[in-house]
Amino acid sequence: MEHKSKSGGVGSSNRVAMNEEDRISELPDALLLLILSSLPTENAISTSVLSKRWRSLWTMLPKLKFDCDYNPVIHDDNIDPRVFSENVLKSLALHKAPVFESLHLKFAGEYDCLDVGIWIATAFARGVRRLVLDSFYQEEQTVTLPSVLFTYNDTLEILKLKCAIDLEFPSRVCLKSLRKLCLDQVHFKDEESVCNLFCGCPSLEELVVDRYSNADVATYTIAVPSLLRLTISDLNEDGGYGDGGYVINAPALKYLDICGFNGLGSCLIEKAPELVEAKISDVSDITNENILESLTSARRLILHLSPLEVKVPTGKIFHQLVCLELPTYEIEWWNLLSIMLASSPKLQILKLTDVYLRDDKKNPDQRRWNPPKCVPECLSFHLETFMWIGYECQRGDEKEVAMYILQNARRLKKATISTKRIEMGMLEKLEKRREMLNELASVLWDSNSCQLVFDST
Repeated sequence: MEHKSKSGGVGSSNRVAMNEEDRISELPDALLLLILSSLPTENAISTSVLSKRWRSLWTMLPKLKFDCDYNPVIHDDNIDPRVFSENVLKSLALHKAPVFESLHLKFAGEYDCLDVGIWIATAFARGVRRLVLDSFYQEEQTVTLPSVLFTYNDTLEILKLKCAIDLEFPSRVCLKSLRKLCLDQVHFKDEESVCNLFCGCPSLEELVVDRYSNADVATYTIAVPSLLRLTISDLNEDGGYGDGGYVINAPALKYLDICGFNGLGSCLIEKAPELVEAKISDVSDITNENILESLTSARRLILHLSPLEVKVPTGKIFHQLVCLELPTYEIEWWNLLSIMLASSPKLQILKLTDVYLRDDKKNPDQRRWNPPKCVPECLSFHLETFMWIGYECQRGDEKEVAMYILQNARRLKKATISTKRIEMGMLEKLEKRREMLNELASVLWDSNSCQLVFDST
């Protein structure tokens, strides 16, 4: 009897253990899919060998990502391109999620464009909504996407193309539902291909472009009537050759971010009457441009540039502008400030900043700031918030500007002056800063209605 009791006890223990081990398989599909979605796709697919319950579960994942550098079994970053391609094709053929939300493919430029074309065609046939093609350079090889695949598609909403990808569109594409397009260092064969891509996206709302201006086409034309948000970063640090540039025609544009336009032949932007915010930084030496003139409808402007590097329009033309940010490290920055104050009668928020907080800030030509002959309308009637980050009391130009604004801003409600942090042991600098702050406080137009805040960064 004792032996039976022991045997029965062991059997019962095993059954309990088996039940405990298999509890995860009894979870609902939705929860299991949530668990699988947190894993790399290759790992999720490998769970199909666990049991019949798991065999086809991964095929219902709404998002798939394949990386040719990732092997969950042997951790080998030199996977045979043919093996990787076959794995992707097999996985796409087995995939049967009712909604194919996203497909992300990372592969080398050495891959055959036919294989890439089959991947894309299969994804399009399954109605994929988001497609990311990330092709990295392998011995300077690139992949040319088959243009015929983009002749018609009405399900794709987001498309991201990166690096070693060549684009050639001899005729207009048709991506009816595309809302967001990201082009990161891809290459267009010609200017016609650029136009045929953008013209074939009637629902496009957001466009992000990172490119080297001298890498492919000379004139990069963006003509998209539906576009709401545009970000362009020119990565060519050496600047252009003065014979190319950008043409932007987006009448519905609300948000614009331009960075790195140096040494170009032109940058022509059609006015966008619906513009809400624009950020312009690191722009210089453009032969023919109308950047600031095209931003007259903006409500918020961030201008990280020098007035010596761009054409600055005059007159009260920024009638909608309520918020302005300018850097204090650009040459003659105060002249741009004077122009913008005079040109923005409804300005309510002014932010001056030195993001670098440098100790060696200098006034290169040692000229002093000449304040406007007449107090700008915005200072007399509208400016409510003034913020200065990285204020340097040792610089005469900064002190004059700060005192002028505090003295003439009659509707100011809050002014924040932030200086670089000074160590407690540096008594002389601490005393000078205290004197500076007291001097600024003494010139306030109305110290009773304005809150003056001093801070250290």
